[in-house]
Amino acid sequence: MTVRYPLALALLAVFAGTTALAQKPAAEAEPAKPAPQEAPAAPAATDANAEKIKRLEARLAELERRLATLERQSARAAGPSPEQEQAATGLLNQLQQDIQNGDYDAAKAKLAQLGKDYPGTRAQRQSARLSRELAVVGNPAPETLGVQTWFQGESDVKWDGQGTTLVVFWEEWCPHCRREVPKVEQTYQRLREQGLQVVGLTKLTRGVSEEKVRSFIETNKLSYPIAKENGQMSQALNVSGIPAAAVIKDGKVVWRGHPSRLTDEMLAGWL
Repeated sequence: MTVRYPLALALLAVFAGTTALAQKPAAEAEPAKPAPQEAPAAPAATDANAEKIKRLEARLAELERRLATLERQSARAAGPSPEQEQAATGLLNQLQQDIQNGDYDAAKAKLAQLGKDYPGTRAQRQSARLSRELAVVGNPAPETLGVQTWFQGESDVKWDGQGTTLVVFWEEWCPHCRREVPKVEQTYQRLREQGLQVVGLTKLTRGVSEEKVRSFIETNKLSYPIAKENGQMSQALNVSGIPAAAVIKDGKVVWRGHPSRLTDEMLAGWL
């Protein structure tokens, strides 16, 4: 008995230990880590970058515009070259020929080209007057002549939107008018039978009296109607210098310019 007892205790101890190990729960496995996910895009940052790009593009466009302006100003400051002056003069001659031929659309196109391609040239400066004249071509004529005083011919005038009327603006003190107005009388005599009506308008500026006007009419044997206007016609027809003339056909302005540029052939085409 004494020999087996320690052995039994030892076996019991081994058995107890084995049982304990068998009964010990297995270690818990670590939970699986979720797979990493891509970070979502940052829309705010993207929008900010796009806005910056837009601002930079706008600044670039503005700088380009300013550069173009400076280049034009520099060219103007330097003055047009002889070649530019020559080209501008040729274009102005073509423009005037278009007006002579009644091709006002072509004339207006060349006028715009003069201002764009040849600024500062003598021809471009001269074209300013033509620009004012062309601006009224095609406009309806005023409903009345705006007469304050008739010197002669009131009963002969028909202003009813029918027929062709040559309106001449002049002043007694103007040397060019004193030369051109008698020539208008000759034109009137040649074309009146074909239906041309002529009306001369003056404002009596620079202190000119009615007596001086009547004396001028009598001296030059003018027979067409002449009156003092209130400024309505000259304003409507962009008259800023004298002598000036306009042709009204069936209530519309068909020509505007210096009376010396009118020919019998041009007038006959409107009769």
